[in-house]
Amino acid sequence: MPGAVTHLLYLHGFRSSPQSAKARLTAAWVQQQRRDVQWWCPQLPASPRAAMLLVLGGVADWPAAGIGVVGSSLGGFYATAAAERLGCRAVLLNPAVDPARDLQKYIGETTAWHSDERFFFRAEFIAELRAIAPLTLTRLDRYFAVIAKGDEVLNWVEMSERYRGAVIKLLDGGDHALSDFDTHLPEVMGFLGLTSG
Repeated sequence: MPGAVTHLLYLHGFRSSPQSAKARLTAAWVQQQRRDVQWWCPQLPASPRAAMLLVLGGVADWPAAGIGVVGSSLGGFYATAAAERLGCRAVLLNPAVDPARDLQKYIGETTAWHSDERFFFRAEFIAELRAIAPLTLTRLDRYFAVIAKGDEVLNWVEMSERYRGAVIKLLDGGDHALSDFDTHLPEVMGFLGLTSG
């Protein structure tokens, strides 16, 4: 595993935002513990293609060896796609495995979690998700997945199978939001080389 991450990207989930509890906890940790690390948590557009273009464009001048990405749910899917393209480390929090299948029921107008903003999840976004999905995962040692058996949205068995061979922290209970994320932050940061523990 390479040295410590110098540039950290956080990718939120579907209908979420940089205002999510996990994103704010991570941002606060970086601000308090590692102000030398460049932090970016963009608001991702509804279009998966546009989201990936934003992400890859935003990190284009970051040093490849120093990039780390944390992604939750749909953001975990994006983080996996980014890690495969960039060759960087990724931490996945209850990551979406097949969003092209799972998000079909959300086609149409929907609401963001942290605001009253309404947006359209369009039918063509399903094909965009399929186009982004990595066929296989390489160098599984660069992945750390935190997976909750109590996830009420995604199937923990499917997540565990997708990341078989990676470092997996499998929680007996928990929930999709990982409400106890603060207790997992030390391991997340340790995997990224940002703590000495």
